[in-house]
Amino acid sequence: MNEKNNNTRLNIGLFGRRNTGKSSVINALTGQNLSIVSDIAGTTTDPVRKSVEIPGLGPVILVDTAGIDDHGELGQKRTEKTRQTIRQVDMAVIVLSDNIFSEDEKMLAQQLEQLQIPFIIMHNKSDEISMEKSLQNLLQDIYAVDILDFSAKTGVGMEKLINLLQKNIPDKFNELPPLFADKITSGDMVLMITPIDTEAPAGRMILPQVQAIREALDNNCVVTVLKEPELRDFMERTCIMPNLVITDSQLFGKIDKIIPPEIALTSFSILLARQKGNFEAFLKGTSYIDKLKDGDRILVMESCTHHSTCDDIGRVKIPHWLEEYTGRHFEFDILAGLTEPQRPITDYALVLQCGGCMITHNQLLNRIQIAIDANVPVTNYGMAIAYIKGSWKRSVQLFL
Repeated sequence: MNEKNNNTRLNIGLFGRRNTGKSSVINALTGQNLSIVSDIAGTTTDPVRKSVEIPGLGPVILVDTAGIDDHGELGQKRTEKTRQTIRQVDMAVIVLSDNIFSEDEKMLAQQLEQLQIPFIIMHNKSDEISMEKSLQNLLQDIYAVDILDFSAKTGVGMEKLINLLQKNIPDKFNELPPLFADKITSGDMVLMITPIDTEAPAGRMILPQVQAIREALDNNCVVTVLKEPELRDFMERTCIMPNLVITDSQLFGKIDKIIPPEIALTSFSILLARQKGNFEAFLKGTSYIDKLKDGDRILVMESCTHHSTCDDIGRVKIPHWLEEYTGRHFEFDILAGLTEPQRPITDYALVLQCGGCMITHNQLLNRIQIAIDANVPVTNYGMAIAYIKGSWKRSVQLFL
């Protein structure tokens, strides 16, 4: 696993009918009793995430899900949660038992294929009933995926399972584009402007800032980090002009006036939009800000859960700046974590996605793809702020 380009963990989801042994497979993979195991169907209710280290795979997050064949009103809600979870994993294991591959499994496979999420098919409980060769051949002909007979109880097939998981790690997980390494050379000076406000974690820096510093150092650059009040004095006193300036997006309006126009300027959020998001879709969607109408509904998608403050960038500042810039009033819905919108996506005139520093590339892409498929414009926090602050062209010029 290439941790240099991606500090988030591979998310592997286990999906299947009730009582096929999904939780037992997780326990067998980790060598620990992390998931509750019972002969009673439906023991696992909501998706449960286990952050573990697996020999041969490294740090991963295993996602245990409720059975896709659950019944009743509550069962349907559990099933819907499971289907929503598919969009949040990087790869999947469809778990069968008793040689049963029904319409439930077919729907699972179809959704995984549509989302281009790699998956393997596992026939569990082989210590009780082995997988029939005819079923194995049929599934291979239909799906062209790896299939294995497995026993969570005895561990038979464990080495093959690890090998197949390694084999099916998606390329886009291991081969994320750099933040900006392709735009700098050894010896360049990179200046980073990082505000320390109420949203900054105590005693440390936010993840995108840390990633940017590390990437610059990995490419043998000279890195200078300072706060905005010290910038003008630094620029006047130093005799070496930076090759690249990276700032927090909300400072664009001030920084753009201080940094000479010949110096490349962008933001941490725009770097993440390029690395993890659909950059072309963001570029196209941002200019839609000028087309917003009074009363439009806007969806703000945060990818982590946090305590909101009066300085919250997504919940407070961006909504205020949007209304101030356009002179119009909008309705805002906030979506935290990886939850699904409660309204149809077509109810929204614009989708605002955060940088996504706490989720994987695949999770972010699948998160915004619903809007893209419905022709709803999407943008990123940093791009929207740059557009509002009048620094749009300059902030993205480095990557055009």
